[in-house]
Amino acid sequence: MAARTTRRTPAAKSRLAAVGAIAVAGTLLVTGCGDQTKDNGSGSGDTGATSAAPLADKLPQSIRDKGVVKVGSDIAYAPVEFKDDSGKVVGIDPDLAAAMGKQLGVRFEFENGTFDTLITGLRSKRYDVAMSAMTDTKARQEGVDAETGKKVGEGVDFVDYFTAGVSIYTKKGDDQGIKTWSDLCGKKIVLQRGTVSEDLAKAENEKCPAGKKIAIEAFDNDQQAQTRLRAGGANAGSSDFPVAAYAVKTSGGGKDFELVGEQVEAAPYGIAVAKDNTELRDALKAALDALIENGEYQKIMDKWGVAEGSIDEATINGGK
Repeated sequence: MAARTTRRTPAAKSRLAAVGAIAVAGTLLVTGCGDQTKDNGSGSGDTGATSAAPLADKLPQSIRDKGVVKVGSDIAYAPVEFKDDSGKVVGIDPDLAAAMGKQLGVRFEFENGTFDTLITGLRSKRYDVAMSAMTDTKARQEGVDAETGKKVGEGVDFVDYFTAGVSIYTKKGDDQGIKTWSDLCGKKIVLQRGTVSEDLAKAENEKCPAGKKIAIEAFDNDQQAQTRLRAGGANAGSSDFPVAAYAVKTSGGGKDFELVGEQVEAAPYGIAVAKDNTELRDALKAALDALIENGEYQKIMDKWGVAEGSIDEATINGGK
């Protein structure tokens, strides 16, 4: 979830054009891919459906037998993954998962968890994959804590499917002169714990002069951070561009927040897979490439107004 790391900088201004399209996506919430939770998932787990799918034979036999790919996700990160008014899980990730499920003949079953525990859940085999706007980084690939540089696990592989940068937003009409990360010195920012936004805030804080440090308040999910800013408890918030843009367009009917400055640090979102599960990793890549080839991938990107983050080919461990 937002990110959630350090990136190649794309044409940030052109990405801002996607904000208007994201507003249109707000009208599509009830027509998303449907509930991806255990009780009401999309796709089919029966053997007949699996064998009939074009890429079913690429999956590990254990997944084919279950007919289900268990997905760890922080389902509070609109428009990437969130629950609509009826409680269904919708968004970019659930739509892509449902489409991949048709290629692979399995159901992708989303299970909610806090973002900073998803890789742990993957290591403990609670999930088969983690799909939650997670930025593909070398640190995560290698199982290294980005802040301390210490080894904390065996790392994961990523199947990259989208590109996003990080944005700052403030209360509407009250940007307080904030345009860049350096403008946050002496101010308070709210964000989601374990994200690239938090990494950037901590890195910038090291550069701030004494007496003008950044007060960083981190939450379990991005919605909590938005609530804090909305109530006047901070000067600014930060999250991945698609999420920040969606909040700006939808919160309070577009009256609560505004984007400030340009997005930075563009990097890939990846589906995280355990290092020893290369067969599943390669099957996911094949499914994504098939969706890109047949146009279904682009339809999903267009639906949610995030076409600027589209990719031409799924890659493995493309993060830097």
